[in-house]
Amino acid sequence: ASQVGTVTEAIEAVKQAKDAHWGVMVSHRSGDTDDSFIADLAVGAAAGQIKAGAPCRGECLTKYNQLLRIEEEFGSEGVYAGENWRTTAS
Repeated sequence: ASQVGTVTEAIEAVKQAKDAHWGVMVSHRSGDTDDSFIADLAVGAAAGQIKAGAPCRGECLTKYNQLLRIEEEFGSEGVYAGENWRTTAS
């Protein structure tokens, strides 16, 4: 499904996509708030991509700032996918 309504449904959709060897993109919705949860979901689900909008409005910046905080927390243990961004992370 391209859009789901609950976190449980989102996690199940990620599992199904990965089982089918598909890539996963976590995306914001139009009219989104400044909640940064989708950044945590994207990292926790090992999604290959996140779509959070242009970094010019507060509701978008909060998501990118959360990704930076997560990167800082992982430190040298974090892995940047680089050219392998389509490969399912483990």
